[in-house]
Amino acid sequence: MANYEGQTVTSGSDVRSGSMIFVPILEDGVFRFDCSVNDRDAAYPSISFANSRDRDTPISTQKLPLYIPTFECLLEQQVIKLELPVGSSLYGTGEASGDLERTGKRVFTWNTDAWGYGPGTTSLYQSHPWVLAVLPNGEALGILADTTRRCEIDLRRESTIQFVASSSYPVITFGPFSSPTEVLISLSKAIGTVFMPPKWSLGYHQCRWSYLSDQRVLEVAKTFRKKCIPCDVIWMDIDYMDGFRCFTFDKERFRDPTSLVKDLHYSGFKAIWMLDPGIKHEDGYFVYDSGSKNEVWVQKADGTPYVGEVWPGPCVFPDYTQSKVRAWWANLVKDFISNGVDGIWNDMNEPAIFKVVTKTMPESNVHRGDGELGGCQNHSFYHNVYGLLMARSTYEGMKLANENKRPFVLTRAGFLGSQRYASTWTGDNLSTWEHLHMSISMVLQLGLSGQPLSGPDIGGFAGNATPKLFGRWMGVGSMFPFCRGHSEASTADHEPWSFGEECEEVCRLALKRRYRLIPLIYTLFYFAHTRGTPVATPIFFADPKDPSLRKLENSFLLGPVLVYASTLQRQGLDKMEITLPKGIWLTFDFNDAHPDLPALYLKGGSIIPVGLPLQHVGEANPSDDLTLLVALDEHGKAEGVLFEDDGDGYEFTKGNYLLTHYVAELKSSVVTLRVHKTEGLWERPKRRLHIQLLLGGGAMLETWGSDGEVLQLILPSEEEVLKLVSISEKQYKDRLENATAIPDIEEVSGPKGTELLKTPIELKNGEWDLKVVPWIGGRIISMTHIPSGTQWLHSRIEINGYEEYSGTEYRSAGCSEEYSVIDREPGLVVLEGDIGGGLVLQRHVYVPKNVANIIQIDSSIIARSVGAGSGGFSRLVCLRVHPTFILLHPSESFVSFTSMDGSVHEVFPDSGEQFFEGNLIPNGEWKLIDKCLGLALVNRFSVTEVFKCLVRWDCGTVNLELWSESRPVSKQSPLRISHQYEVLRIP
Repeated sequence: MANYEGQTVTSGSDVRSGSMIFVPILEDGVFRFDCSVNDRDAAYPSISFANSRDRDTPISTQKLPLYIPTFECLLEQQVIKLELPVGSSLYGTGEASGDLERTGKRVFTWNTDAWGYGPGTTSLYQSHPWVLAVLPNGEALGILADTTRRCEIDLRRESTIQFVASSSYPVITFGPFSSPTEVLISLSKAIGTVFMPPKWSLGYHQCRWSYLSDQRVLEVAKTFRKKCIPCDVIWMDIDYMDGFRCFTFDKERFRDPTSLVKDLHYSGFKAIWMLDPGIKHEDGYFVYDSGSKNEVWVQKADGTPYVGEVWPGPCVFPDYTQSKVRAWWANLVKDFISNGVDGIWNDMNEPAIFKVVTKTMPESNVHRGDGELGGCQNHSFYHNVYGLLMARSTYEGMKLANENKRPFVLTRAGFLGSQRYASTWTGDNLSTWEHLHMSISMVLQLGLSGQPLSGPDIGGFAGNATPKLFGRWMGVGSMFPFCRGHSEASTADHEPWSFGEECEEVCRLALKRRYRLIPLIYTLFYFAHTRGTPVATPIFFADPKDPSLRKLENSFLLGPVLVYASTLQRQGLDKMEITLPKGIWLTFDFNDAHPDLPALYLKGGSIIPVGLPLQHVGEANPSDDLTLLVALDEHGKAEGVLFEDDGDGYEFTKGNYLLTHYVAELKSSVVTLRVHKTEGLWERPKRRLHIQLLLGGGAMLETWGSDGEVLQLILPSEEEVLKLVSISEKQYKDRLENATAIPDIEEVSGPKGTELLKTPIELKNGEWDLKVVPWIGGRIISMTHIPSGTQWLHSRIEINGYEEYSGTEYRSAGCSEEYSVIDREPGLVVLEGDIGGGLVLQRHVYVPKNVANIIQIDSSIIARSVGAGSGGFSRLVCLRVHPTFILLHPSESFVSFTSMDGSVHEVFPDSGEQFFEGNLIPNGEWKLIDKCLGLALVNRFSVTEVFKCLVRWDCGTVNLELWSESRPVSKQSPLRISHQYEVLRIP
């Protein structure tokens, strides 16, 4: 087929630029763009496409693209730009933190172990070089940069999409189509649809790092049943293994995994077990011996196996880019399944490596990949698809073990197309209100990027949730496609009953609500699997033309059900202002209204199936009573669908299922509900059918009959309907007012009014947003530069972040004491901590007046009550400023400064730890430079106060330390360091 040529302009021997050439592929409205015919020929096979040949095979069509990207090729980098009409809204970018609407953001696709990420983190665990644009008229267009390499997605210019990655790669556009749903359906024809999940996997999952014994696992399971809290799955984290060796079991704590699983199955639970890619480098360990014999390991450039440290210690890593290695791993999985394993959790598969600055293996490592994937390449080519290929191998191993069961795999790392093999979660989040709020947008972004089966760690992975936070998170999390609670080692228990009776009841209500909606969720996944339709979507999907809906982040659609949740600590459901899309939206619940549960609305014109409030999915029986909730549209009509099959296996692909299309219509005050049509070979179960016709305000009319028969309800007069609605609204209000609230235990009295115990102080002023925790070291745990959206500092509450010490020893006095807030104003917080011996460490953190771009920190060690016997002087002290900055792009970062003696220094991550003192200290400033971002964090200080500087690189972090002189202090001679931070753009 002829190429459609763009107008290529050459400017200089090293630069090519112009409009891209294109060919239509796949279906009408889908186009492949390349910089030139030569670039098209040079492009590597597609890993994101389910069938790489689809990307490379032109089709015949009369359609032409409405929007044509431009390109510029310079220094082996290919820059692609697509300009859209002003007023376009941008979404997608896969697993991304921060705002739902992505304009102003920049993402780098480089799978990264990103513990405790924040809203400004630019690289998380998965890579989706994909943007979904909603145009001003409500139409939508998608664009995919089909490259596995590190790719910059730059959305900082309004209505403009830019990709930057190594040459050569094609971009694929989908649309414009009439709606965002049509774009996602088209995308699924390229990258494949989500695997069909077993029905049990849509129940609630309980996990922890770790349940340390089989007895503890059974205790947790029994407690769920005793307390009548629905749950289907218990997860085993890494500690079930023998010394963290994959495919083994600890001989003391998990002596008989088969019996454990048998006991769990008897109680209606499934068991999911973790498998990491790191295989212990140990002769005599059967997995290592087998892998070495078959030469399956990723290699260094010299051809020897790469060894990196992870949980077991020194490890080697399977090269999943080879079909023989995937088959080897699949057979290990097949044997592992014989222990009664129901599902597998692939973690640490970015791949994450300990004790290296980049947090992953060297980009120079070699993968001897199959030709269909790209052949033999270095790690930089395959890094982003390592997790996808591991998940694929695990999925194939589970299918080998039992062809009559659907595999269930959860993967942390992934790429566009991972949904064909695995579900995912949003990684190591934090137990904070900010992360609760972000979890909604993150789940939606994954769905808008082709991965509908995702959810967060409910309650937060790191840190201790409060009862209010946990209950609220369970309320919204119970409505996510994937629903799992998970928490980190050393945190308090995070099971639903761990936060008091009030929170326990909210969790029970939330999960019973989910289980009643599982018939709907399962039907949505059937269509996601067979047609590529989304499961959970932003509220603007209800009306893509309405710009006022495009940035709403506390609500989402689950099919025709609108879920409206409060993610603000002091705003329950009873205090929310709810924005509804145009049309009819009727509220409903299951007599379970509570201020900490979301509000639910059903779109007019819809019918949804509702099941019984079960303890686990396996309790369901086709003959159980079925409820249909009906909301008529303005024309008095409604329709809905129910998919039913065995809940597992693949008989549904042979026609052994029942797909029922129900319709309802109002005529002459009579609502008639009937089966419109059916699909599948299954006979309709003999069961009672409960019809609930929503009237508004939670009011409804009800009738019972037999499923398959024509059922009718007589609509009362308008006056009677209004009366029913009024009564229902009052009952709803009474239920909210009389509900037992989860106690808000976070509020205590403090200086300058109310301080929040164990809730960070936010200092937001000018260009900076900081979070400070007075109760442990007065540390700054988050430091975000607002204009660039970069989070330079993000840490646990109890360690790292910005710390200060009173001695040369690491974590000496000052780093963990409780600090008092002695002054707090807009743009200012003053902290003071008692460090013993009559000394205090005082810290002023503020944005100077009229200098919005700077954050200033003035710190002092002050003698308050030093004994007279010491002559008024304290012990020997040193003020040591110890910030731990996050490296967003470790391999592209370095420290730069000019010393007092005029020498220029560039300190790179491979230099480890370096001290600079005397004439070698920086001459008043040094910079942490991120070449990827084109930004420098500048730290300025007085050379009269700083006597020594330290650069220390660690796993994904760097310390830029300032040390004062070491000496005793008196009331007249404190030690001080005053310094400031500013972010500058660099060429």
